[in-house]
Amino acid sequence: MPHSDAISAQRHHSRADQLIHQFDTVLRTLVPHAAQPSRPSPAGNIHDEAISDQERQHAAGLMRINHTGEVCAQALYQGQGFTARLPETRTQMELAAQEEIDHLAWCDARLVELDANTSLLNPLFYMTSFALGAAAGAINDKVSLGFVAATEELVGEHLSKHQQTLPEGDQRSRAVLRQMEIDEAHHEQWALEAGGHRFPGPLKSAMRLMSKVMTASVYRV
Repeated sequence: MPHSDAISAQRHHSRADQLIHQFDTVLRTLVPHAAQPSRPSPAGNIHDEAISDQERQHAAGLMRINHTGEVCAQALYQGQGFTARLPETRTQMELAAQEEIDHLAWCDARLVELDANTSLLNPLFYMTSFALGAAAGAINDKVSLGFVAATEELVGEHLSKHQQTLPEGDQRSRAVLRQMEIDEAHHEQWALEAGGHRFPGPLKSAMRLMSKVMTASVYRV
């Protein structure tokens, strides 16, 4: 095979591998219970105290929000990795996405324990987040990394608030959210240290407004 044809075939194969990986990620993200964590759940052997049915429903609503948040994060990283210019940026996006898979699986497992379902709106939020991530990555890596940092900052705020508003007896959910908050802070720090632009206040406010739409709709659906 001529050298140019070999290079072309290699590029085609790499693109095909990337598309297969994307499809596999979509399935693991959107199909309930399909995500397999690489780390054990922080809930471990932690035992809950007694909670009422109303408290259980509230906890389930919060964990459903966090599960959908991880669906969005997974889609965001996949979209950004798909269009990232620098190989090291793409690699780091993939590593961060793996930690988001852990979060996804932990939230999914906790919803099962709470006898609750994941949100029916997840496919819509996945597609929207993937498009936003791909668009940010297509501009340049600094904007893409800045989007990661701003998003993780926002997620961290949600996780902190949810730990405070969970029913007092729901220690298993609280343990999961505590570890997620630590991981998201690391992602934010990495994105800024890698050269991500700090987003201005008005843009962050717009992102918070969009987040409120997601949380209000997902809490019950």
